[in-house]
Amino acid sequence: MKRVSVIAAATILALTAIHADALATNGDNLIGIGPIARSMGGVGIAAPQDAISAVFANPASMCVGPFCPASSFDFAGTLFMPKVDAAVKHAASVAKDESARTVYTIPAIGISAPITDKMPLWRFGIAAYGVTGLGVDYRGGELDDAGYYDFGPGGTAPLVQGEYTQLQIMKFAPAVGVLVTDKLSLGMAVHIDYAMLDLRNGTSPDYTAGIQLGVIFMPTDAINLGLTYTSPQETVHDNVNLPNLDTLKLESPQQLGFGISYQVPDAMNLLVETDVKWLNWADATGYSDFDWKDQWVYAVGLQVEPKKNLFLRAGFNYSKNPVDEHDGFDGSFNPATGQPNSAVNVQGTIFPAYYYETFRIIGFPAIVEKHLTFGAGYRFTDQFSMNVGWMHAFEKTISESGTDPFGQPVSLESTLSEDSLDFGLTWVF
Repeated sequence: MKRVSVIAAATILALTAIHADALATNGDNLIGIGPIARSMGGVGIAAPQDAISAVFANPASMCVGPFCPASSFDFAGTLFMPKVDAAVKHAASVAKDESARTVYTIPAIGISAPITDKMPLWRFGIAAYGVTGLGVDYRGGELDDAGYYDFGPGGTAPLVQGEYTQLQIMKFAPAVGVLVTDKLSLGMAVHIDYAMLDLRNGTSPDYTAGIQLGVIFMPTDAINLGLTYTSPQETVHDNVNLPNLDTLKLESPQQLGFGISYQVPDAMNLLVETDVKWLNWADATGYSDFDWKDQWVYAVGLQVEPKKNLFLRAGFNYSKNPVDEHDGFDGSFNPATGQPNSAVNVQGTIFPAYYYETFRIIGFPAIVEKHLTFGAGYRFTDQFSMNVGWMHAFEKTISESGTDPFGQPVSLESTLSEDSLDFGLTWVF
C-alpha cells in the first residue's frame, strides 16, 4: 500500500509539473533530461543512471538500471541560460540587438517501480519534463521596426519577421519495460505532448501523442547495447500571425538512437557510454518547410566513483547545426505594389522570400553544435542521493546574404550560446 501511495502521489505531482520554458540544443531538443544524463553529455540509451533518463532515453533500461530492483523517484530542475543576438546588415547601416536575457526553469520528474518480482521482470515508469523549446525576444529593440521598408503607395513592411518567437513542448510519458532474460530487456513509452507556440499573437496550444520503443542487450556483465526509436509527433497551431499564414503545423521528428556502455568495476566503477542519434528534421512537417536538415548527434559520457558514494561525471555532445544557409536569396519586392518578387510555398501558403529567411535565421536560430558537460553526485544513504550538473554550449553563428525588399544587398546573422545548471534528488524505496 505504501508503494502504491508513493506512485500515485508522484504521478499527480508529475501532471502538475510539466509547464516549462526552454531554448534547447540538439536542434530544438534538450541534449538529455536530468542532471546525471546532462552532465554526461546527454547519453543514456544503453545505461541511464536514474528513472528520468530511463524513461526519456530508452524505456527498456528501466529493468537494468542501478535503481533496480527497488522503486525509484527522481525530481530534477534545470536553470537554462541562453544568449542570443542577431543583426541585419545593409551596406550603410546595421540593425542589431540581443534577445531579452531570461533564465528558464525546466522541471523534470520520473519514477520507476517493479510490477513483478519473478522472471520475466516487468516494471512501470512515468516521467514528465520539458523536452523542446526555442525562442527569441527582440521586442522594443532595433530589429523590431514594423515600418522599416516604406514603399510609399505600396505600403510599409517590417525589418524582420521573427522578432518574437516562443516554442515549448512538454512531455508526459508513461512507460513499461520487461526483462525477458538476463541478457535482453524490452520497453515502450507513450509520449503525450503539450506544445505551445507564440509568434507575438498569443499562445497557440495543441496536444499530440506518439510512441517510443526500446531494446537493451547485455552480452556481458560489463557491456550494454541499446537501441531506441521514437515516432514523429505533429501539432497544429492556429492564429500564428505569419505573413499570409494563419495555421502552422510543427512535427517533432522521428528519432533513431544507438548506445553502448562499458562498466569497469575495478577502476573506481568507471562507466563509459557513447550514443549516436539520428533526428529526421528534413521530413518533419514545419521544420522541413523552413529547410532544416537531418541531424546526427554524437555523445560520450564518463562516470567514476573515486570515493565510496561520490560520483564525478563529464561528457561531450556534438550535433551539426540543422538550419541550412541560403546565400543569394532574392528578397526584393515590387516597389509599386509592395508585393514580393520571390516567394516560398510554406504549407500551401505563399511566404515572401525575405521574411521567410529572417524567420529562419533570426526567429529560430537552433544552431549550437558543441556541448561540454560536468557534474557530480553523492549518495547520502542507500535511499537518498543528490546530483548536480553544468552544461556549456559553445557560441555558434549562422549568416547568409541576399537582397532586401528594396533589392539592396543584405546579410542576416544570429549568434547563440548556452549555459545551464542542473540539480536533482533521488529517492529509492
